[in-house]
Amino acid sequence: MSYAIKFEDVVAASQRIKDAAHVTPVVESLTLSEIAGRQLFFKCECFQKVGAFKFRGAYNSAKLITEQANGQKRVLVTHSSGNHAQALALASKLCGADACIVMPDNAPSVKRNGVVGYGAKVVQCPSTQKDREETANRVMKENAPYSVLVPPYDYAPVMAGQGTIALELLNQVKDLDGLIVPVGGGGMLSGICIAAKAINPRIRIWAAEPSMANDCAESIQKNTIVPAKTTFTVADGLRTCLGELTWPIIRDHIDGVILVSEDEILSAMRLFWERMKILIEPSSAVAVAASFSPCFRAGSPELPANFRKFDMYDGRIKNYGHVVVNHLSLSFKDIKPADLQHFAYRQWKSVKKIGIVLSGGNVELDQIPFIKNKL
Repeated sequence: MSYAIKFEDVVAASQRIKDAAHVTPVVESLTLSEIAGRQLFFKCECFQKVGAFKFRGAYNSAKLITEQANGQKRVLVTHSSGNHAQALALASKLCGADACIVMPDNAPSVKRNGVVGYGAKVVQCPSTQKDREETANRVMKENAPYSVLVPPYDYAPVMAGQGTIALELLNQVKDLDGLIVPVGGGGMLSGICIAAKAINPRIRIWAAEPSMANDCAESIQKNTIVPAKTTFTVADGLRTCLGELTWPIIRDHIDGVILVSEDEILSAMRLFWERMKILIEPSSAVAVAASFSPCFRAGSPELPANFRKFDMYDGRIKNYGHVVVNHLSLSFKDIKPADLQHFAYRQWKSVKKIGIVLSGGNVELDQIPFIKNKL
């Protein structure tokens, strides 16, 4: 099947962004690996420019557009809840273009302020996907003929740019067995799928998704794009739905989707802050929480079959969670412990080293419950 991007596009993107983007570090934690029952390697895109992986795809797009502009100054337009907005604002500035960013009115102020700080114009709109797209189209018309739309995820140059994460990570850690990647619109996940599977066809790739914005899990289960019924999740970067370009790649390449609750997201984020001393945003914590799920812990050969003693880590996580694999939806609350142990062990018996993509570190601190309640 033909996809929106090929491995060669990711390789080309890596060359295009190499003088602008950071090669982000990979860190480990014995404590967190013990919790997961696997050796975890955290790819710190929170240390990327603008504090998120989005800079990769935004710069790759801006560089391509300005190179093809024949000296005419372009106005790059997008709609984004924050990280892509900041990324395109900075990328546009670096590439000599203007930027006009449509942002939902519930976007974190730290991200909105970042966009303005990079010199872009911000146009606010309601938070629905329809409102975002309609407002972006209006802005495009107002800036024609110099405007170019750079979607936050469903855009080939963006997808290829995000795929460079996998090129770096698989070079930094040579023998990874699997990856866990947060999923919203799927730009990062689809790019990583193309790159990682080209380098190692046997690598396992799982999407991590909030239960409150579970369109990827629903889509995998039903084998067609299913819009999210709700997007009221603390993981604001994952409130978008899969795109027409990202979906086929994700459908054909991932091994499953692990869903995590709001409590699990916040607990994982807090634990990561405390143990790693690294500030990650809720969208990053979704992948961390997924690595602590029963699917991992019960599947570890090192853990006893009676996994119930591992139901909580650090006294906070109490939920079993949910996983969608091979179009089969499983709620761990409805499965006997022995059956879950058998299921998880079969899925993960060969997966010992896991790469976890920390997508960003832009946090609106006064909106995090365990901080807000103490202010």
